[in-house]
Amino acid sequence: MNLPNKLTTARVGLTGLFLVAVLWHHPDRNPVNDTIALVLFIIAGITDIMDGRIARARGLITDFGKLMDPLADKLLICSAFIAMTGRGNIAAWMVIVIVARELSITGLRMLAASKNVVLAAEGYGKHKTLTQIIAICAMLVMDCHNEWGAWSQWFFNIEVLGISWGRGFTELTKWLAVILTILSGGIYMWRNREIYLKDM
Repeated sequence: MNLPNKLTTARVGLTGLFLVAVLWHHPDRNPVNDTIALVLFIIAGITDIMDGRIARARGLITDFGKLMDPLADKLLICSAFIAMTGRGNIAAWMVIVIVARELSITGLRMLAASKNVVLAAEGYGKHKTLTQIIAICAMLVMDCHNEWGAWSQWFFNIEVLGISWGRGFTELTKWLAVILTILSGGIYMWRNREIYLKDM
């Protein structure tokens, strides 16, 4: 297994560890578990950025990577958004839109695979994933910054236009993630429409 594929596989394992940390939410008994969840998610996000770059730079692109890299992304992102919904950090409808898009694209890839066609991730999808990662990190930071001391409570609560900049930035990233999710999904389905239109 080459390095990019090892990073992709590691991201699946990191997703499991992240979920343990983020769902084990007992601030009184585990005062730093949210920070641990944030660190694990950031590491997993870095593997997402690095595996594709390394594969392209070293000529290590494989069918396994083309298939598993997007699936590992979806597992990490969807799990995180669902966990955030359980905490009340994001509206359920936003997560439904995100998960529905990811399931639709996965279905399209499965249909393509049945026709011996491998659909790789596109640039719009990578931008969407990056925005989603930033949104999740922002939500995690707003959950765990109280674990970092008084300075962080002051810093993230500095008001801009009547709202703390931390909360405002988090809301902005959530909306950008949803918008890019819809746009990238629509573009991907349109560009690969011949795969499913032939069977309709």
